[in-house]
Order: sequence, then C-alpha cells, then structure tokens
Amino acid sequence: MVQQSNAEAVKINRTERFAVLDLSSSRVVHIAEEKCKPENHKTRLTKSSGKLVDDLKSGRIGGSFNLESNPHFIEERKEVYEQAMKKQISRQQTKPKVEITITLPDGSTKVGTSWLTTPMDIAQSISKQMAKKVIVAEVIYSRKIEDDEVDVVGADGLDIDEVNEGDRNEAELWDMMRPLIGDCRMRLLKWEDKEAKAVFWHSSAHYMGFAMECKYGCHLTHGPPIEQGFFYDCYMGDNVVSDKDFLNLNQTVMQECKKNQNFERLMLTKDEALDMFKYNPFKVQYIQTKIPDGSCTTVYKNGDFIDLCRGPHVPQSTMIQAFAATKTSATNWLAKTENDTLQRVYGVSFPEKSQLKKWIDFQEQAKLRDHRRLGMQQELFFFHPLSPGSAFFLPHGTRVYNKLLDFIRKEYRNRGYEEVTSPNIFNMELWNISGHALHYKENMFRFDVEGQEYGMKPMNCPGHCLMYAHRLRSYRELPLRLADFGVLHRNEISGALSGLTRVRRFCQDDAHIFCREDQITEEVKGALEFMKAVYDIFGMTYKLELSTKPEKALGDDSLWETAEKALAEALDGFAGSGNWRVNPGDGAFYGPKIDIKVFDAMERSHQCATIQLDFQLPIRFNLSYRGEAKAEEDGGNQAVVNSVNRPVMVHRAMLGSLERMMAVLTEHYGGRWPFWLSPRQAMVVPVGQAFIEYAYHVQKLFHENGFYVDIDDSAKTMNKKIREAEKAHYNYVLVVGAAEKETNEVNCREAGNKEVQAKNMKIEETIEMMKRLVAEYK
Repeated sequence: MVQQSNAEAVKINRTERFAVLDLSSSRVVHIAEEKCKPENHKTRLTKSSGKLVDDLKSGRIGGSFNLESNPHFIEERKEVYEQAMKKQISRQQTKPKVEITITLPDGSTKVGTSWLTTPMDIAQSISKQMAKKVIVAEVIYSRKIEDDEVDVVGADGLDIDEVNEGDRNEAELWDMMRPLIGDCRMRLLKWEDKEAKAVFWHSSAHYMGFAMECKYGCHLTHGPPIEQGFFYDCYMGDNVVSDKDFLNLNQTVMQECKKNQNFERLMLTKDEALDMFKYNPFKVQYIQTKIPDGSCTTVYKNGDFIDLCRGPHVPQSTMIQAFAATKTSATNWLAKTENDTLQRVYGVSFPEKSQLKKWIDFQEQAKLRDHRRLGMQQELFFFHPLSPGSAFFLPHGTRVYNKLLDFIRKEYRNRGYEEVTSPNIFNMELWNISGHALHYKENMFRFDVEGQEYGMKPMNCPGHCLMYAHRLRSYRELPLRLADFGVLHRNEISGALSGLTRVRRFCQDDAHIFCREDQITEEVKGALEFMKAVYDIFGMTYKLELSTKPEKALGDDSLWETAEKALAEALDGFAGSGNWRVNPGDGAFYGPKIDIKVFDAMERSHQCATIQLDFQLPIRFNLSYRGEAKAEEDGGNQAVVNSVNRPVMVHRAMLGSLERMMAVLTEHYGGRWPFWLSPRQAMVVPVGQAFIEYAYHVQKLFHENGFYVDIDDSAKTMNKKIREAEKAHYNYVLVVGAAEKETNEVNCREAGNKEVQAKNMKIEETIEMMKRLVAEYK
C-alpha cells in the first residue's frame, strides 16, 4: 500500500497531461503593518497547460449574467487601485537609495541606485535605439537592498524556464520600468528570446481581456501566454463569443495599444484584492481560497484594465503593433465539467505588422495540412459523437496504422525487446499500489464489478511491473525489455478533445526496461539511438533536454544524482557534450527524464518520444532480482550468497501514441505519404474496357507481394483517371493497355513527379523496385 508521505508528494506533483487550466503556482508572503516581507521560492515559466488547482471548491458559482458593454465595475475597480497605489508610493519613498552595480553579459558594469534605477535606464544608457526593442530584463541578484518582492498568489505570470546554466535557476524576469533593488547580473531580452515572446503575449492577453470586458462585461478568469500566442477565459452565462466579434475586439485592442500605456505593478493585501474584484465570483473564490489571511498579491494595470498578475509585462503598449483574435472554444472553470462553462478566446500578436501577415500565411498552410481535414479527404479516419475521443480508422487509415506498428515491431526484434500483451481492465487496487490513483483516478474510466471498483488502464507500466514480479528474476535476465501495444483509455474532458492529438482511446508503442543501475547509461543510449533511427526515417529533426529533479520529488538526493549523471553520460555518448541542454526542475516526481522535441516540415515542435527513469514503481511493487553469487566469510566459514537487489525501470516510447503520431505524420507529409507508409501505393489504370481483366491480373500480383494497389475501372478517360489518382496522392500510376498486356508489363509513372518520364517495366521488375523502396523506408 502507498504510504501517506508518498501519497502527499504524488498529489502535489499532479501530471500536466490532463490539465486544461493553468493557474500559476501559489507563492505567499505575510504582511506586517502593510509591508510585505520577502520569502524566496522558485517558480517556472508559465506553461500553456499547467497544474490544476484541486483544492478550490467545485460547483457553479457564476450565477445569472447579462451582457453589458463598458460595465460599471471598471471604474469601481480603478478607485480601489488608486487608493492602494498611494500607499505603495509612500512605502517605496522610504526605501534605501544606495549605490548598486549592474553587470552585463559582456562583463561590463553600470552603476545605479537601488529603488530608483530601472532596466530601461540601463538599456537607454547603452543605446536608445536598442532600448526601444527590449521587452523584458532577466536579472540574477547577488545582493538585495530591502527586498520588497511579493510571492504572488493567484496570479498569471512568468518566471525563468528554458535555461542552460545552473545559476540561471536564480534568474527572475523583471519589468523594464520596475526599479532594481540590488547588485545583479542582467540580460536584456528582445522578441527573438523565448522568454520575451512569452512576456509580449502575456501583455497582449491583458489587452484582449480589456477588450472582452468592454464588449461583454464578462467575468475574466485566466489569461496566460501559450506556445503560439495567448488566450483569455471568461464567464458570460449562456452567451458565446462569435468569430464575428473578432473585428471589434481587434480594433479595441489596437486603439488602446496606440495610447502608449505603461504597465503598473501594485501590491495588494488580501482584503484589498477582495474589494477590487468583488464583482467577479471566480476571482473572489480564488483569492479567498489561495491567499492566506495576512498575505498579499500583486495586480497589473494597463489603461483602465486591472488584473491579478505577477508579471512582468512589456514597457510600452506601442510595442504591440499587430494583434488578431484567432479562434474560440469552450472550457470549464478549473477544467471540471461540474463547474461553470467558460468562453475561451485565443489570440496572437507581434511587434511588426509583417510578422502577423507571415503568421496568417503560415496558418493557411497549416489548415491545408490539418490532419482532420486530410483524414476525411483521404478517408483515413473519422470521429462520431456516439464515441467521442475515439477514432474510427477506415481501411486506408488502418493501413498506415498497421505499417507503423510493423515498423516498430521490426525494430523491437532487432533491438532485443520482447513484446507482451497485458489486460485492459484492472482492479483499482493496482493503481493504489502504483500511486496513480492519487492523481489519475478522475481521468480513468471506472466501474463496479461484483462490488469492487475496476478501471480501464490509462498506462501500461503497473501491468508490466506485475509481469516482472510474477516470478523470481536473476541478474542474468537484465536488462529485460517489455514492449506493449495495449489499448489505453483516459477520460479526457470533452472540451479538451482534438482530432487525433487528444483522444480518449489510443495505443502507445510503450516499453519498459528493467535493468541494473550500472546498465542505465547503455540502455538509455540504446533508446536514444532507437529514437534517432525512427525520426531519421521520418525526415524529422529533434532537440534533446535533460529534465532534472523537481522541487517535490520522491527518493533521496544521492539516487537522483546517480540517475541524472547516468542520463547525462548517455546524452554525451549519443549526441556529444554541448548538443543537449538541461531543463532544471522539470523531471517527473519519480525520476529524471529526457524530453525529445521533434520538428516537422513546418518547423513546429512536437513532444512524441520520451525516455524516463523511475525508481518508485520498483519500490512500490517490491521488485527485485537475485544478484551474482559471491563468497562471504561467516564465522570462519565461507558461504555463497546471492544478494537481492532493486532494479531500475526505464519508461520509453518512440512514437508516443500511434494516434498522435498519425496526426503529426499526416501534417508533416501534407498527405503525400512516402511509398513505404502510403495507404495508396499504386493505381492501375486500364486504357479501355478491353484491358480491365488484365488490370485485375496486375493488381492481384502486386497484392500477393504485399502492396496496396487499386484499380480505376470506370468509364472515365485515361487522362482523367491519371489526374484523379495523382490528386488522391497515389505514389504510382500503372497504365495498362494492349502493348503492356502483350509483354506482361505496366507503364509506370511516379504520380506528381513530372520530371520523371513514364516508362514500361516488367511486372516483376516493378515489384522488385517497390520492395526496395519499402526496405529502404522511402
């Protein structure tokens, strides 16, 4: 059974896979006589899908709602803000003004004054032109002069992520107009920097929130930056946001941005925050629940818009030169279906208008490659409301699906994996033992069987632990590599379902390696080589990241250090030193992991493959193996002793889920499948009715050799048949007529390639050519 201490840690480290809402991690600081004392906590860059706030109450709290443009609460909120700002100005006037040193990346230094000098002052002292392009500063303090930093509770905001150097863990993103508070190292970040983009889009989200409030009088809940833009959620009763509203929202945003507004940062007590947001039941619930009495938070103000936020933001609104609301969707407060329905509006923005045009062109190309569109067009798969989140793979889609399975199975045989088949349904006691019940239970399909609770498996690892444990294991059996293509089910909320990329029923090329500690490096390196072989064939590039021990983790430090060192050695051995990066604190709670980001033909990144170390499941399932026999002295006598040892478990997947990989590859290839993977490898086109019988003879020969070949025996003209075959993305068109029948040949032409002339080939010769293409994965 799971011990309480482990249970608490697992609950804290709720997986992000199922999260829709991202409310920033809670950070608090207590107030004494209206002054906030510092408390040092580390946080990470806000992500598009973060941890759910589980301890907020469920239920509908939005109440009745009437649309109202320019609602009264905007002015009332501003009155509270102005009173609190007067107090803050008075506090800051008493702060010590002493000389501080700011060190720049090139080693040069600038002298400033604490609580007066801002990053913008430093930037302008370097170059006024350069300063106009700087979005945010990254600072690392070596000395703080009476730190007034507040650890913000209940606010969207940004901190450092995506870092390489270990000391960057101490880095903070700092508003350009916010006074520096001590000696520090400082980097000035522009649009090209990932952190600066996130800040830019976060600021843009605030402007979209303002436009939504002005138009609808809605209750805003949450507005973070995401990988490509931002969104804002709002409550507006039964009303919905329409695409027709986008023009008005865009115009409102751009009108505000042209006013050259600054973002102002204000510290609030809990009571002040409740007073400021008393009109919004969602903000009130969050403030009451997540901000302890006697603590404080911060808000940011731009123009007449004010929201809970820990920042930072752009220095001037005129930096936002191009803005577009892009789409809408529905979600639920805290991502719980029993809660109020929220409207989500997505947007994107840029510092230059030309960038928006380029983005729009990119989106048009993405629409043409959208796997949902191509899946219907090529009759690969579809979805039905009677089984939401579960794909119906049609014959041509199943051809691709099975080709991927066969591809991985062949690699398994060559790389020493053993394929197993495990049950789909387990007693919930399995998930209690593994610890998954503590944070996966609500996302599992569960049901009663003879008075006991059972569930559909959402992952294979606990079942594989039972397979390992069913008999005594020897060190000679290790590494033991168990692979499983079992069907998995996860009860994703309906609003999160999206084509093949977010489903309820799926299959993974899942494998678990049970090995000794001294085998970790070689096994991980082998998995990386496996990954490279797969993605080289797909024509996709990748980046590698080592995610290390998170703040809340299971296991002692020495175990983590050993594991991280083993992964680092494997990465060095595979990619070479300097060709991978560290992602500090982003490992799983049960062990460090290697994140593999692959890039498709449109240079979009996808998280498909993964390699993770796990020390906890072997402990929870009490897994062991008998070590090598050693002679030991016992009272003057020698005895042969077999030690009992704990194996290490490596979770790894190359494709990830096959459904998701189908989506990625459909868009990567744009529907033009390589021959080895193609569901339509050739179309036989008889030039007339007299040659249909020969066409079927040709098809039969190719089918017998394992190829997917169809016949167009319609009365259409030959040229029209060829055009339609090319439009349907057949790889080859095999034309047959009198000459071909006479010589047992086909006229072979590569569809869509006008540079290669069609030529007559013997059927056997054509089959051998196609076999070579399959063997070479072309």
